[in-house]
Amino acid sequence: MAMANIKDLVVGGRIIKPGSSENFATGDWRSYVPVVDQDKCIDCYTCWIYCPDNSIVFRDDKMSGIKMSHCKGCGICARVCPKGAITMKEE
Repeated sequence: MAMANIKDLVVGGRIIKPGSSENFATGDWRSYVPVVDQDKCIDCYTCWIYCPDNSIVFRDDKMSGIKMSHCKGCGICARVCPKGAITMKEE
């Protein structure tokens, strides 16, 4: 995978074309990753509600994982999880 040239980047990392945010892999700069213990998860959607990057993936009303291409490792999901099913691990 080719690295982006600094001259190709938009100033301030802004997304200037509507609907194009999916094209930006914003998860590349994180230091921590969320780890989900599916045995503890109650599929309450709390992590999904609070995730600022829409990185939590649900399928058939079950939490199926985290979209790491967009997760910035902020840890909000781990802090709001009522069952402690998400922990943060250094990447």
